[in-house]
Amino acid sequence: MRNIKHNSSECSGSCCLAVHNLGASAEGENIFHDVSFHVHCGEIVALIGPNGAGKSTLIKSLLGQREYSGSITFTPAGGGSQRPLIGYVPQSPSFDRGEPVSVLDLFSMCMTKRPVFLPVKKSIRSDVIDCLSRVKGESLIDKRIGALSGGELQRVLLALALEPVPHMLILDEPMSGIDVEGMQRLKEMLDEIRVKYDLSILITTHDFASLEGFADKVLLLKDTIIKAGSPSDVLSSAEFRRVFNLGGEL
Repeated sequence: MRNIKHNSSECSGSCCLAVHNLGASAEGENIFHDVSFHVHCGEIVALIGPNGAGKSTLIKSLLGQREYSGSITFTPAGGGSQRPLIGYVPQSPSFDRGEPVSVLDLFSMCMTKRPVFLPVKKSIRSDVIDCLSRVKGESLIDKRIGALSGGELQRVLLALALEPVPHMLILDEPMSGIDVEGMQRLKEMLDEIRVKYDLSILITTHDFASLEGFADKVLLLKDTIIKAGSPSDVLSSAEFRRVFNLGGEL
């Protein structure tokens, strides 16, 4: 795990996604309010909270898929501001196990909008191999989507989210549905990706044991951000114990 250079809340001249006083509601009821945090390029940040805390709504707000109050700004290195380009890996999408669509077909549809029944050009196949190489998944190109293991599917979806390379990656429960070995490979891959492309990564997870030594920062959400800090700081806090009804136990 490399050291993150950008720790200042001012973010002067550094690459940073800044969320300020974000709020969202549904049918007149607040989902969350006054949510503020910074995610610097090169950081891995975990968003945690109980079911119903608003994690999915917060992700949709960041993706521009729902209305919100407050502001979301991205500052590239050197200054200025723009809407960030975000790559998104959803939680455990389901595929028909008998579906004949291959990884190559999926990428071809997403990259060219060509119908799946049309032959794939050699140049497209080469481009797909390049995309899969970012996640060490070249060997998966001809495999059926329905035949992928949980870890293989995560790699394919991650490769899709990296085309084109975004400013930020958001992964919703990436550790679910994969075994311990696959989880370790995914963590190592995400660490390599954030270093290579200097992008920020935001994950949601209920696998708190995986955060130590992996995430640089943890955000605990329940109505608002009630605790933020290193994994050890947040997971040992009174706020964490209260939110998850742990009493005096850690």
